[in-house]
Amino acid sequence: MWLPERFFDPATALSGSSPAYMYMFIDALANAGTEVGLPRSDALTLAAHAAYGAAAMVLETGESPEALKNAVCSPGGSTLAGVDALEKGGFRDTVKAAIEAACARNKELGEIR
Repeated sequence: MWLPERFFDPATALSGSSPAYMYMFIDALANAGTEVGLPRSDALTLAAHAAYGAAAMVLETGESPEALKNAVCSPGGSTLAGVDALEKGGFRDTVKAAIEAACARNKELGEIR
């Protein structure tokens, strides 16, 4: 993807730093799966494949992540209960804070040069 230079700091904060966040999320999913009774290796495999499949759906379908999320949330179902727990825990705000922190650090590093 070609981007004008003015977008380098935010793009790096998003695409350059986010694999670490994804690894943390996969690990958190696997840890939670283990806590509810799955063997660690199975929980890790399921979590990694879920992340891979979700990313593929976004890229291959052209649907928005919000629409895809809504499509798997049955009213009153377990997925919706989990989504509600993430929202109550500040999931989106925490992700936003991570990107903002990485972007701010990118700008600082650029000023050092």
